[in-house]
Amino acid sequence: MDNFFTGYTDSSAVFPSFPIVQYNCLGSWDVFLSLFHSFTRLPHPPLLVAMQDPPSRRSVLPMFPGFMSFAPPPPGRPRVAIYVSRTLNQHLSCLTVFHDCLDMISVDVFSPEGLFGSPHHSLRVTLVYLLRTNQPPYRSVLPE
Repeated sequence: MDNFFTGYTDSSAVFPSFPIVQYNCLGSWDVFLSLFHSFTRLPHPPLLVAMQDPPSRRSVLPMFPGFMSFAPPPPGRPRVAIYVSRTLNQHLSCLTVFHDCLDMISVDVFSPEGLFGSPHHSLRVTLVYLLRTNQPPYRSVLPE
């Protein structure tokens, strides 16, 4: 992952791409480990991993080297989680945003110099896990 930023200082990091992976782990530790171990073979591993149904033990997410994990606070098992690459966090500011429901989480990425060679200074990545329910409004997160 460090080779991804070769030639850039902390204050001038430029991202030629911004790989994001979204995946449903089905609550399985085996699926989680297989997914994260597969990143070690990629020339440019993801900077963000948006995960539905992450595995957890007592509402605590598993850790993986090189990533920080975030999920809505308990009660209950997390339905969504975002893993942020430590390398990304070394070069840009990342802020986790928690919403009013356990099925939604966001990460705001900031750079005073702009992102991706543009004048835009921020990017929000939001993960929503829309579950069908048997009771009104028949969704765990309203479309609004």
